[in-house]
This record gives sequence, structure tokens and C-alpha cells, in this order.
Amino acid sequence: MTDPDNERLVARTPVRESGGAEVKGRQWPPMTYVGKEQIPEAGLHVDLGWIYQVPQPDAQESEQVLDYDQLLVHIGMDPDTPQNLGATVEFYLGGQRIVFNTTTAIYIPKGIPYGPLTWKEVVRPHLQMSIVFGSSDPYGGSALKVIGASKDAVPAKTDKTDYEQYVVRSPMREAGPDHVEGRQNPTMTYLSGTQVPGVRNYMEIGWIWDVPDRSIPKMRHDNYDEIVLHVGSDPDDPEDLNGILLFGVGEELVELTTTHCVYAPKGVDHGPLFWKEVRRPLLEIAMMLGAGTWAEGWEGSFFDEE
Repeated sequence: MTDPDNERLVARTPVRESGGAEVKGRQWPPMTYVGKEQIPEAGLHVDLGWIYQVPQPDAQESEQVLDYDQLLVHIGMDPDTPQNLGATVEFYLGGQRIVFNTTTAIYIPKGIPYGPLTWKEVVRPHLQMSIVFGSSDPYGGSALKVIGASKDAVPAKTDKTDYEQYVVRSPMREAGPDHVEGRQNPTMTYLSGTQVPGVRNYMEIGWIWDVPDRSIPKMRHDNYDEIVLHVGSDPDDPEDLNGILLFGVGEELVELTTTHCVYAPKGVDHGPLFWKEVRRPLLEIAMMLGAGTWAEGWEGSFFDEE
């Protein structure tokens, strides 16, 4: 029988929160894996949504501001060319126009106006991930303020800040463990204090395309919380992981067959990770909360290499 204390740390099925009017061309509402109903103790809001074609209308048509830091990530879903987004996106941050066509992470500091967000073209389906730090509500409760009339009113840049400093268009490929067949190594770092100075969260993304020839052993971080998502790559069935994973949570091995998120509070053992089956390439996304770099996150951590 599954330990309910461990089960609270695992989100196997998403919550589909109200997303307002239907948006054609994209998964709407998106899939929430951390929020008020899913792992609320994490103090985050994490949702995922597929983009199939140019959304109509755009999901965010006006300029907004939030009293919490955010991260917006657009992820290309071709494991052979993971940095190719397969789309062209226009976004405004602080009134500055940002255009990208690669897998890209945009860090949005609290209080900085952002939006509108529009797709200029979509060549193939890709994934959008949104994270709100410090709030389990997608908009920080009543903290969201709409400050622009519509996407037709181009935001005005009112300061000299270069907001490109918050945009990560190409990942760092940091040193990882010895080569492991069946998975991307090293993974792609898309958020760190090295890439965006002052950021206190570290995120890496990697593809798994076959059963890895070596499992990830048990670990524990005594200084920082961690979240780990495994995301299926079938846009027609986004909740299907297309694989079978045994994930150690505490002292229990939990079997996972759907897109999911596991929350590992600091001091809690997690792992090993045993893949029993991989039928289709899938994504692994890991974020160390509060650590600005990989080295900082692992300082004082336990890693069972036996």
C-alpha cells in the first residue's frame, strides 16, 4: 500500500484550472502539477500546456504585472534538435520586445510588467511551462494587475534596463556524470544565477529516449527543496508518460506511468530512479529551489553511489 505521507509529494494527475474563454490551437486550460490542490506545501504554481498551432485568441493579450517572481519556458519537443522550438514567439518584458525561436526560458522579476505574448508561427507542437515562485495560485491571488488595454496597444519601455538579461535562449551544458546510454548527458541548464544574475533557482532539462543503462541512485539535499517532472512527449495524449518509472520517495518506490511531478523537501531522501520501460522520448525537468548554481545545490548533499 502506498504511504499517504509520501503520496502527498507526488502529483500523478493534473488539475485543469479555469482558464477563462477557450483558446484554439493550444491545450486550454493547461495542466497544473503544483498548486493549491497539488503539493501546496511547495509554495509554487507549476503548469504545462501544449501549443499545437498559432493560438486564437492569444492566451495573454495585454500587459500585466505580478507581485511574485515567475519563469516562463517554451520547450522544443524534438529530442534530436532540442534547442529548436519549432515556433516563433513575440513577448514583451518591461516594455521591451523579445522575439525567440529556440527553446527559451524567460525570468520575470516581481513587479516588472510583462506581455502581451503572441505566436507568429508554429511549425510543430511544443510545450509551454509556467512557474510562479512563492505562491500556489497561478496569478498570486489578487496580486495580478492588468495594466495594458490589449495586444494592439504596444507596451511602452520607460527605463533603460536591458531586459534581455532575463532571457536564456541557449542552455549551458554543464559537467555531468559519466556518459549514460539512453539519456541526454550533460543536461541543458536553462536557469541559474550564472545565466541570470541574482536568480536563486536552478533548473535543468534533459531528454530520455530509451531505458538508461544506469539508474539514478538515492540522494538527499539538506539545504534546498527540489521538484522533478517527467513529461510525456505525445501532444495528442499529454498525460501519458509513455514509459514506466520506479521513483524512490522516502523509503518507498512509487510506480509512475503518467506525466508527473515529485516534490522532494530538503532532508527527504528521493531516488533511486529505475526506468522499466521507455516507449517514446520524454522530458526530465529538475529544479533546485533556492540554489543559484548546481554546485551550491549539491553542497552538503548525499548521493548514494553504491
